[in-house]
Amino acid sequence: MSSSSAAPKGPTAADALRRNRILSSKLYFDVPGSKAPVVYSAAYDIAFLGIEKLHPFDSSKWGRICRFLTAEGHLEKNRVIEPLEASKEDLLVVHTDSYLNSLKSSFRVAAIVEVPPVTLIPNWVVQQKLLYPFRKQVGGSILSAKLALERGWAVNVGGGFHHCSAEEGGGFCAYADITLCIQFAFVRLNISRVMIIDLDAHQGNGHEKDFANDGRVYILDMYNAGIYPFDHAAKRHIDQKVELVSGTKTDDYLDQLDKALKVAESRFQPQLIVYNAGTDILDGDPLGNLNISPEGVVIRDEKVFRFAKDQNIPLLMLTSGGYMKLSARVIADSIINLSQKNLIQLGSQLG
Repeated sequence: MSSSSAAPKGPTAADALRRNRILSSKLYFDVPGSKAPVVYSAAYDIAFLGIEKLHPFDSSKWGRICRFLTAEGHLEKNRVIEPLEASKEDLLVVHTDSYLNSLKSSFRVAAIVEVPPVTLIPNWVVQQKLLYPFRKQVGGSILSAKLALERGWAVNVGGGFHHCSAEEGGGFCAYADITLCIQFAFVRLNISRVMIIDLDAHQGNGHEKDFANDGRVYILDMYNAGIYPFDHAAKRHIDQKVELVSGTKTDDYLDQLDKALKVAESRFQPQLIVYNAGTDILDGDPLGNLNISPEGVVIRDEKVFRFAKDQNIPLLMLTSGGYMKLSARVIADSIINLSQKNLIQLGSQLG
């Protein structure tokens, strides 16, 4: 067939390889109904030699969220789902071999996580103490899509590495878990329309680059336009962008979100929503530069879950960015509120 033919292109060898990798992955596994669709592993948390304290990210945030929920009686510890680590074959579904090989350089990883002293650490330590936790969180994000389709909702108490694309990491994001999660869902869950609602304070330039010309994915991104990453090329691939100014306050923020969700509802009917629920919008966050109250974050999450539930669309939530100790408490409070509003079910009933 000549290259000028108007006939649609069939699957390429690369497409077939990707599909085979997805179908042979162990990251999707059957979860008993006695478990809640809340995904977390103690391996998510990052701690090595205190170096994690050199970045403003609270790298024990994920564990603290779960401890709040379990200690206060909202979620039984044995009902939390432990994900598997994403293997190299899993990561190659999206990432290039050259990108994954670049992570064997501690210098390269140091640049991605923005902690220069990581350069001086042997790479086997970096793999074990930093990249392994990230790979566990990727496994959690991928599994969460399956759980959301089965249960109506899922929360990965981690993930949301929205600055990482197939060929480039950055902004504390080493693996493209959002892209991976969606590519797995297309093949394994037999869906073809996904909406990303990215409400982290920063632009989600990683998934925007990865889905640049993919009409199956609709991206709503509401972010502070005056902070990192200033990725103007990626902005061209946002289906619906809401650019905020530094200092935006709670009422204005929630009003803009209401309007954005109405527009999104009229434009695209997804079969799955990936909600990137960064808490770096909180007032006082050193990187987000927005002035949203803790109550405002709780209301924001409730609005997104209600948006999904009203349309009967499965939703998975990723916790993404958040650079204050307060973030873990606010996320736990938000999950508790979702349960109290009957938008999710943390209780011990089956199903």
